[in-house]
Amino acid sequence: MTTDAIADMAQNALYLIIKTSLPVLLVSLIIGLIISIFQTVTSIQEQTLTFVPKIICVFVALILFGPWMMNSMVEFMTELWSSFSFYVHQ
Repeated sequence: MTTDAIADMAQNALYLIIKTSLPVLLVSLIIGLIISIFQTVTSIQEQTLTFVPKIICVFVALILFGPWMMNSMVEFMTELWSSFSFYVHQ
């Protein structure tokens, strides 16, 4: 196994991690910003106010994007395992 092959595998894995986590992180960020603006406008400084809506929205995002995320990970693992002999023989 060459260092180029290892670097390619690591690059593909990191890209997959970023690609699959981005929708959930963006939902969390947007909801957090909306709630922070609401707290600033209304002068409500309750810390738990941001927690519950974020959890609910992240759960909904996981329901919506979950199949796509799982398919992406399964495709990556299938590709990785199908080329396993290439990595072992070098």
